[in-house]
Amino acid sequence: MAAQIEKASSQHAGIGSLHTLGVLCGVTAGVWLGAAEAPTKLVNAGFSPFAISLCMVAGVFTARWSFPTLLKGTTYVFADLMSRKHLLVWAILAGALWAVANTLTVFAIRDVGLAIAFPMWNTNALVGLFWGRVLFRELDGADRKTITKVVVGSLCIVAAAIMLGFSTVHGSTSPNGHNPLGGVLAAIGASLMWGTMYVPYRKAYLSGMNPLSFVTVFTVGELLTMFILTWTLDGGRHSSVFQLVHGGQFLFWLFLGGFVWVIGDMFQQFAAKYLGIGRGIPLSNTNQLWGLAWGALVFDELATADAKHKLLVVAGSAVMILGAVFISTAKASDAEHSSRNEALERECDRYGLDYNEVLMAQSGEEFGHRSEGRRWWDYAIILAAVGVFIRLGAKATVPPLAMNFKWVAVLVVLLLVSLIGCGYRLHKQTGFS
Repeated sequence: MAAQIEKASSQHAGIGSLHTLGVLCGVTAGVWLGAAEAPTKLVNAGFSPFAISLCMVAGVFTARWSFPTLLKGTTYVFADLMSRKHLLVWAILAGALWAVANTLTVFAIRDVGLAIAFPMWNTNALVGLFWGRVLFRELDGADRKTITKVVVGSLCIVAAAIMLGFSTVHGSTSPNGHNPLGGVLAAIGASLMWGTMYVPYRKAYLSGMNPLSFVTVFTVGELLTMFILTWTLDGGRHSSVFQLVHGGQFLFWLFLGGFVWVIGDMFQQFAAKYLGIGRGIPLSNTNQLWGLAWGALVFDELATADAKHKLLVVAGSAVMILGAVFISTAKASDAEHSSRNEALERECDRYGLDYNEVLMAQSGEEFGHRSEGRRWWDYAIILAAVGVFIRLGAKATVPPLAMNFKWVAVLVVLLLVSLIGCGYRLHKQTGFS
């Protein structure tokens, strides 16, 4: 077994380091996660945040099952899940936290706008860093330079959040007539929920589970929680979600938003696996830059802002990106890797897992030649997902929002380039493992 692990390590060294792969995954995640929230601008068309979030989660559910099926097959996914049954409840809990956080982001977008809300909830990097240190002993064994990067990066994130919050609440009301303070609180709440959500993720990867397997159960928690929230807090049968579903012309865009988010989240989870939540999540939070690009360039959100407002937004965004760069470039030392292996050992002892198998999985190397063959129902799942998007797309109309379509085209090209480049590297180096 030791020889197998050594061989796997040497193969990875020839292709590229796992740290570099994790960084690429984090950057790609930022590009896609930044685009995913743009369809929630539909909240300005009169639908409740609950209705918007539920329909988006339905799109997430559709994509969550089709992507793992396409890349690995259901036989692989269910074998992986059944070998680590203790993680099923953690996956459902993570999905529930995501559903609550996503709903809060829609309130935040409604009240303060996409360009402002994005950097506010990206303080989840700080929350994730805290849990990574307390629960998983990340940074144990790190040298002074690495710790300094992490601390300075954390302070930058906090400073940026204060700057962006001040830029939003210095006026009495928002342009949409809502209370901007409520939007700030919603964004902060989303930050807390999302930062805590990464605890189950980290437990999964320390147990050797493939991210593609974990998210298939994760999405069950998402959908159930979102349905309960909508039914209990948004009028039950009188919720505007039924109007949204019945009309159908906007549903495609929300499903598309969920689809885009799943792609970004897939890369984010591989970044968290190979870098840890203390490094991977801040790096994926460069989605703040892309969210700002969509809000300012496509939806022209900053057109009427005064010079002071724009300066605070730009400076806050720059400081937050700087903080994420500091944290994500703090490469783990040999002593930190030893500490991580001790964490692996604790998880294996707690749940009766094979340490060597889990260690190989952490290096992106599959153990035991698990089958990735496709069955007839795998193709049925993929065709059903494609059919849903085709049906919704046939009824879709362009949302009644002012958009700059030239910038839409530019940003879509960047999405595709990042997907193809990083997807190829991930497949070549780990086989999506």
